[in-house]
Amino acid sequence: MSSDIIYFDANKLAELIRTREVSPVEIVQAHLDRIGAANPKLNAIVTVADGALEAAKAAEEAVVAGEELGPLHGVPFTVTAGRSEDELYKMAKTMLSLPDTSMKDYIDAEQAAERLRDGYADYFSRYDALITHVLPIPAHKHGVEEFTIDGQTVDATYLQGATVPLNVTGLPGVAMRFGTSKEGLPINVQIVGKWQAESTILHVASLLEGVSPVRDLHPDLSSMGVRP
Repeated sequence: MSSDIIYFDANKLAELIRTREVSPVEIVQAHLDRIGAANPKLNAIVTVADGALEAAKAAEEAVVAGEELGPLHGVPFTVTAGRSEDELYKMAKTMLSLPDTSMKDYIDAEQAAERLRDGYADYFSRYDALITHVLPIPAHKHGVEEFTIDGQTVDATYLQGATVPLNVTGLPGVAMRFGTSKEGLPINVQIVGKWQAESTILHVASLLEGVSPVRDLHPDLSSMGVRP
């Protein structure tokens, strides 16, 4: 099973851990082995966390001890690392270049955010989840600042209308690939839930993944000398 582990989704890995079919240590080691084999060609992983195997061993001990496990207990993941200034997206550069916020502007912004939170609270009093696009266009190259959509030039910052409200309100969300553009680029959807309802959006994401047309699609890296 070790060779297949790297292709299992997070829910499958979590299930294997809960049922003790595979240990967190085996899963983390399989991913570390894959990173060691592929990353010299891809340069996709900047830094591997120190103590990853030790954390996996602790996760395994919790399983063996019969402790209550979180929905993704023992499942490895990646996070976005810090970037140098020339690699920052336009939104980040804009935020960093702004002057200090006045107290009045801060209060106005907080009140606007509270109104936004109230709107979401009303929505989630009636519905369990909200499914939106991540971007209104397929994936694009890094650093692009303007796009032409239907003949109109659009600033890149305006493409984040579906994601920024989550940052402002603190709502949990998960993004996943759910299609492919005619150019072969990924098209993503975003599942949003109410506060502290991470298990709900993970469940919805699992259901969507079960019917996703790209569920078993993996990149062909053979041209780069990386074996499947």
